[in-house]
Amino acid sequence: MTFRYTNLPQEIKTSGMDVKDNYTRIFLKAANLDISDDEIKNRRVEWWWNVRSKDDGGLRLTDFAIKFIELKSKIKTYKVDFPKDFKITPQILLWLDKFIDSPYYITKRSITVLKEKAAFELYLLAVMSKN
Repeated sequence: MTFRYTNLPQEIKTSGMDVKDNYTRIFLKAANLDISDDEIKNRRVEWWWNVRSKDDGGLRLTDFAIKFIELKSKIKTYKVDFPKDFKITPQILLWLDKFIDSPYYITKRSITVLKEKAAFELYLLAVMSKN
């Protein structure tokens, strides 16, 4: 399954729900699971590093979330490896939080995103930083 946030029904996009709740709803629906408000609330704490409500950004996923997305929801992900000498700093995490407009998962060695365009941009950035 390819992830497309634009496929959300218009009533969900404009419902006033936080974007993380919308993504959580998509992940649960893709896995054919319960989409109750209580389930979304529980998964929000389990799946998102930043659980505060925001209109944009703050879409970093936890280990639990990326495993669920890849194994249960079967949504395609794109992994980009960092150069060997790349170091994750607080400034980089803040920049990613603002730059990436879809859920992402980051480790010391790579970043996994759900959008092909973001993966391509991050790949180019990684290649350019090697030079």
